[in-house]
Amino acid sequence: MFKIKMGSLLVLLALVVSCNFTEEIFLEENGSGKISINFDGSELMQMGGDEMMAGTEKAIDSTLSFKQFLEEKKDSIATLSPEQQAKLKKLEPFNLHMVMNPDTQEMKFDMYSSFENIDEIGDAFNTFQNTDALSPAGRANQPQFLSNDTKSSEVSYSFKGNSFSRTARILNAQLHQQAVDSLAGAELFLTGSTYTLKYHFPKRVKSASAEEATFSADGKTLIYEVGFLELMKNPKILNLEVELEQ
Repeated sequence: MFKIKMGSLLVLLALVVSCNFTEEIFLEENGSGKISINFDGSELMQMGGDEMMAGTEKAIDSTLSFKQFLEEKKDSIATLSPEQQAKLKKLEPFNLHMVMNPDTQEMKFDMYSSFENIDEIGDAFNTFQNTDALSPAGRANQPQFLSNDTKSSEVSYSFKGNSFSRTARILNAQLHQQAVDSLAGAELFLTGSTYTLKYHFPKRVKSASAEEATFSADGKTLIYEVGFLELMKNPKILNLEVELEQ
């Protein structure tokens, strides 16, 4: 496993610099495809790359298969609580590519997975947050708004015929309000952070419910960006309905 703790990195990204997440989907006509959650944390590397890399190799460019990792660590994972084991199990379909290089001031993460049916991929961002389960120390220090111990909301996807949708819903209003309240001490740091949808469709987009979305020259790629702070307060702002051409 990487010597850099993912949970601790998420804390630093949230509390020290802007974190710019991108949720990218490549969708085929039969409903299969690939999804990834990635961000560029190069600003953090610029601020303290040498300290962050202390005790590790000078540069890291590695890919982790969670399925392989969970198999290798199954004995120790069996000692965790059922809740922690369930969180780790959700990571199984994913791989994580991590690049950290203080010389070039790069820090990039990409957690990705292929799918046969987009209806079955679940909530990718919540799954990304599950990486904190690999680091009890990171999880203990993680702000509530990044914690995924108990989900207050979830996202689902659907693609049928020429219609695509991304739908977020709040599961527990009280827990969600507690998470929103926890943002009070972090709003200054999160103001410049963004969350971007970048969806590649097999046909041209005929219409989309997001008026602020932009499109590629061929009309098949939709890009929609919102503030990360606004998204944490209202997950539904990224609800999306897309109709493709025949």
